[in-house]
Formats: sequence, structure tokens, C-alpha cells
Amino acid sequence: MKARLALLSFFLLFAALISPTTALADGIIIPDPPVCHPEPCLPSPISISQLEIRYHHVDVVIDDQIARTRVDQVFYNPNEWTIEGTYIFPIPLDAVVTEFTLWIDGEPVIGEILSAEEARRTYETIVREMQDPALLEYADRGAVRARIFPIPSGGERRIQLEYSQVLTAEGGLVKYVYPLNTEKFSTHPLDEVSISVDLRSNQPIRAIYSPSHPVAISREDDFRVAVGYEEYNLLPDTDFVLYYSIGESEALHLLSYRDPADSYDQDGFFLLLLAPRPDAVNQPLPKDVILVLDRSGSMEGEKFMQAQQALKYILMHLNPEDRFNLISFSTGLETYARDLRSTSETDQAVTWVDRQSAVGSTDINRALLEAAAMADPERPTYLIFLTDGLPTEGVVDNTQILNNFAANTPQSLRLFAFGVGYDVDTFLLDSLAQEHHGASTYVLPEESLDEVLSSFYAKVSTPVLMDLQLDFGDLASYDLYPNPLPDLFDGSQIVVVGRYRGGGPTDIILTGNLDDSIQTFTFPEQQFATESEDSENLPSIPRLWATRKIGYLLNQIRLDGPDQELIDQIVRLSIRFGIVTPYTSYLVSESLPLGAEQQDRIAEETYNEMKSAPAAPSFGQDAVEQAAGEGALRDADQVTAPPAEVDNHIRIVGARTFVYDDGTWVDTAFEPDKMQVVQVAFLSNNYFALVAADSQLGAAFALGSSVIVLSNGNAYQVVPADSTVPTLEIPETQIPQTTTELEPDITLTPSADIRPTETEPSSSSSGSGFLCGGSMLPITIFPFLGLLSLRICKNKK
Repeated sequence: MKARLALLSFFLLFAALISPTTALADGIIIPDPPVCHPEPCLPSPISISQLEIRYHHVDVVIDDQIARTRVDQVFYNPNEWTIEGTYIFPIPLDAVVTEFTLWIDGEPVIGEILSAEEARRTYETIVREMQDPALLEYADRGAVRARIFPIPSGGERRIQLEYSQVLTAEGGLVKYVYPLNTEKFSTHPLDEVSISVDLRSNQPIRAIYSPSHPVAISREDDFRVAVGYEEYNLLPDTDFVLYYSIGESEALHLLSYRDPADSYDQDGFFLLLLAPRPDAVNQPLPKDVILVLDRSGSMEGEKFMQAQQALKYILMHLNPEDRFNLISFSTGLETYARDLRSTSETDQAVTWVDRQSAVGSTDINRALLEAAAMADPERPTYLIFLTDGLPTEGVVDNTQILNNFAANTPQSLRLFAFGVGYDVDTFLLDSLAQEHHGASTYVLPEESLDEVLSSFYAKVSTPVLMDLQLDFGDLASYDLYPNPLPDLFDGSQIVVVGRYRGGGPTDIILTGNLDDSIQTFTFPEQQFATESEDSENLPSIPRLWATRKIGYLLNQIRLDGPDQELIDQIVRLSIRFGIVTPYTSYLVSESLPLGAEQQDRIAEETYNEMKSAPAAPSFGQDAVEQAAGEGALRDADQVTAPPAEVDNHIRIVGARTFVYDDGTWVDTAFEPDKMQVVQVAFLSNNYFALVAADSQLGAAFALGSSVIVLSNGNAYQVVPADSTVPTLEIPETQIPQTTTELEPDITLTPSADIRPTETEPSSSSSGSGFLCGGSMLPITIFPFLGLLSLRICKNKK
């Protein structure tokens, strides 16, 4: 699979420096005129249209923990003048570069590898010159630096870069990071973003998980997997992170995180990855599948044809030891057979499905009771229930339908409900799935029913362990999601998030039911972080946990009615972790800061409004979209970015959330009534010393020139550069150093057209066709993955 990151538009409007309050993310900087005597000066101010990347391809091969990344990009200059500069590529965190090749327009160029310390000094120099802190995002990374050919007006420059790195394992998980966080450096969304990873290993590949992006996973066999991510029309704001594990046995992998500056509480967050053993597919649990199809008149047409195709797909993909039956219902019902049948009758069942037609009303109660009567309590049973309407025949009261089904259903049955269109009862379907260890899925009118249903069945076709339970020994854990744990299926994994108190080593015991036999798996000495220094990885865990918990709480309120305590929790979680909910428009409309008193007021007002408002219907477009949205939060495997409508007001930095208030980015964990701030002058020595000591501060300071952020028990406030503030005691610098030096694979003299790296003003020779003014730093653009530090050159007449 080839990865393509195409057609990214970048910004460029500079020629000298402006007020430090202007953020590079805004895409416009109007500089002072460059010092150009005796050369002709460019008109000031200069308006330069976007520098574009014509295409950007990324291809990653990971072979036994050696990752090789190839980047191929073309820069296009749409301006009326020539641009030249330096290309800088931020090396991924903790990477050890073992191979590097840089080509510009087909010519090999010597690249310089900067250590993390050297790169930090380079970033700081540009930040000081530009009066803009955006580059501090990369303060703890190394870099690759090389000069580029001047790009003439209307011209292109192609840059091909390749580097290798040794990936390290932690907690049994191997981690790969690709620097994709460029949102603050772009004013336009990318038309297309895609990344492909060819993963190979001489041991079976087990769990595969991206906490940052939804990825498609295609397993060629136990030893080779393709991972792909593709999206359109978005601004990347998160590095691409991929975890995977290898081994021969059942897998449990732990990642934990503790944020010392979190005023929410001091307990830790954890994420568990559960994956079946590689040979589980050779011992699948025999299961029963009962397919229940709504064939009422409203299903007639394309919906019914797609439903038939989906049912036939499932029938053709049953495992040899499985059993099945089919029920179609409307005013009455029809069954394929009186009892469960073996897969030897698949062809006859397919013919039976083809004979069905849509007509009549909807008797949901009778269809469910018929299915319950077929279930064998001694075997796992998966009831796939598909409907597009409300109960209109027989028993139509939701509560009675739920009670009738619960009274006649064995514990071995899991119900998976598929609601098609907007006329389904979300209360009924969600309650059925929730009470019977399943899930509800809503197929919107623009979606293809057969694709949704067949994709679902491909994931659950081979169960390997049921009724899962986790025991953490003496460690106090709570608020685990999903709850209850779902069944474990071959080729899939379960992502569990939760909270814990204390920390340190503990044995984790996983139990489950395998063919009526309780299986126990012990994973000894699992280490939960006790201090912030133990938890540098995966700061997205707290936000993923909050996303799932909010989804569960919203669903509970929708099904059971408003509850003051639950609304309080949603409000506090939403503010702390920057997750916008139906209750929290205050994130962008209220005056800040939102301390405990304001949060209590918002929760109380929300509760009173919900209690006094009439109950919303459980069907219709609004109800279906609400149910689907809550389900997406409840089942999330990746953190979600704030929606576009609040993007100018909310920023996520690691585990922290910032809200824009009257020119200042404020950490939502900051409580002004309880905390004293330590002032730090913008671009002062203290400012850069803090960034050097704590990379998380660097990422927060990168938001702009006015920030309030919590770190290591202190609340730091960035104030104007001319402010008088006391000298601070700065902790020891913690920036990682590059551990392996790199010599380029090629040693060639750079082309004469490639100018030496310099910071002093210069002008070209008379034969070059352009005149330059100013230093190398008056103009800076931040392309996807790289930094171009440029000089503007006007074409000679």
C-alpha cells in the first residue's frame, strides 16, 4: 500500500516582525521592511500567497523492530518572486537514526543531523527572531537540516527523504511515531492524508493499536500485517502513533499515565490491550447465530435488498461447527426451521432468504420471543436483530417488550441490534443491546446496510473467550470501560481504559469462559506508574478514558432520565478534557476561567432545564443521530479532536486542555481561586530554560505568547517580554539526547546552486537572476513535516 499525503496548502505572509501577540497559526505575519541597502527593496508590506505541497507520500516498512520511513514531497511556489531556504525535518521522539538520504530535484544533498540539544537551539533562535513560539512544539526533538535550491516563481522543488530507526519495546509493546502534528502551521486543510505501514516480524504479530488515528488493519498472515490510515479535508494536529506486540501466548499489555499537575485528582489512568493467542483460530468456540430480519413494508426497496445480501454473507461465512436459524417478521413471522440447523444447510438457507419480500407491519415483541426460545443456554448465541421501524403490531410498549425478552433469554445470548434509517426506537434498541451484552449500530440513510453488517460479522465470526473478568490484585482500580467487557474474538483486540490509585507492580488475572470451562491467565508484575516520571508515554490515555466515560453517562441519562450527579460528572469531565457535549457549549460561550463554582452552576442549570423540558422522542433523525454520537464516544478507541466550530477556542496539548480567554490560552485545570501563578516573561532566559527542562511546557508555550499552564505543581503564566519578573529556579534539563551519530550514506559535494547555511544578509551573484534582501529568518513557512526558513528574493527585471 502506498501512502499519499497530497495537496497540502500552507501559508506565507511575511517580511519582518510584528507584535508578539500574533500567532503563526493565524497564517499572517506582516514584518518590518528588510534591511536591503544597497540592493533594491521589495515593496512593504509584502503579500505572499500560500506555498503549496503538490504531493506528499509516506511509505513505512517495519521489519523486526527496524522502521524505514520514506517521504517524497514537492513544494510549489505560486508567488511572483523566488524563494530559497533551509529544509528542517523534526526527528521523531527518542528515534535513533541509522540511515538518511536526502534528494532535491534528483540530486543527492548532504544533510546534517542535529542532536536534540542542537535542534532545540535552532528552534529557539527562530522563535526569538520571529517572536513566535510555535516551533517549541518540537523542543525535545532532534532534526535533519539541509539547504534547498531556490524555488523560482511558479517553480517546484522535489524533496525525497529516507530515514531508519530502531524501535524500542515497553511493556511488551513496540512503538512507532510519525511526526504528523502540523495543524498550527497550516491555514488550509489537507485534501488527503494517508499513511501506510508494512509490518513484518519473525514472531506472530499480536495486538495492533493506534491511540492517535483510526486505522484499517489487514492481516496477510500471523507474521505480516498492513496498517493504513486515510482521511480527507482535515488539519493534522496529532502525531501518528502505532503500537504492536509480538509473541506466542495470550497478550495483555499495560500502559499507564499519571499527571502530577492535574487538579481533577491525583489518581492514575491506564490502558490495557487484550488480544487472543495466535492459534486461537484453530480452536474457535462453536456458536449459534440467529438472524432476525424485519420485512415490514417500510423495508421495501434498496434497504431490503441490502439486508438480504448481508444475511447471505453471514450464512456463507459461518464456521463449520456453528449452527444457525433465520426469522423474518412483519405482521406475522416466518422461520427458516423449527430449531437451530447445521452449516450443511447453508445453500437452502440462502434460497430461503432470496424468497423473502417486504410487506406488513412490525411485531418486534413476537420476533424477539421466538428467537429467545431457540437459544441454547449451553452454547454462545449471537442474535443479530435488524429493523427499520417502531413496534406497530402486537405488544408495542417498550418496557413490556424489554421485560418479556429478559424473562425468556439465557445468559449465553448476546444481542446486536441494527437500526436502519430514522424511524427506529433508539431507547428500545439501545436497552436491548445494553442488557444483553451486545451493541447497537445505527445505519444512516446514506450508508450501505450490507457493508455495515458484513463488516460487523467479520469481526465477531470467531469468538475465542467469553464472559471476561479482570482482577488487579491489591491495586485499587475503578471506572473501567467498556463495562461489561465484551467477548474476545480472533483477529481482534479489546482496548480497556480505567483509573487506579497508588501504583507499582501487581499481577493482573484475566478469566473467561472457553467452551463451558473457566480459563485463567495470569500476567505477573504489571507496573502501574507511581510518579509522573514513570508515565512519559501515551498522554492521550486520560482523554480517551474521559471520552468513553462521558459516552456512558450520556447514554445512561438518555435511557433513564436526567440525574444531577451524572450531569455534574459530565460537566467536569468536559471542561477538564476538552470534550464538547450537548451540555457544554459553555466551553466557547462562557467567560472564563471555569472554576468549581461556575461548573456547579452550569450543571445545576442544565439539570433544571432537562427536568422542566418535555421528554424528547426516542425516534426520528435527532434521536438516531444522538444515539449514534453517544455510541461513538462510548466505544472510542482514539481520542477525538474538538469540532471545527470550536477549534479557535480549544486546544489539546498532550493530556491537557486549553481554552482561549481574552487573548490567553488557559489550562482548564487552573483554578484561580486556589492557585498562585508564577510569571515568566515571554522569550526570556527563564522562558527557554523552562522549555528545556520540561518538554510538556514547550508544547504548551507553543500555543502563543500568552499562556497559563500547570506543571509539576506550579501554575506558570507567560507575560509580555518587557515585564519585570523574578528569576526562577529551573529544574535540570530533561531533553533527550541523540544516542547514535549518523553519517550520510552518500558523501557528495553539494551543487553550486545550494547555498551554504548562513544567518547573515546576502545577495546573489549577478548571474543568478534574483536579488535578495534581509536575513535568512524574516520569512518562515512551516510545511507538512518540515520547516523552511526562507529568504525572499525579487526577480530581476
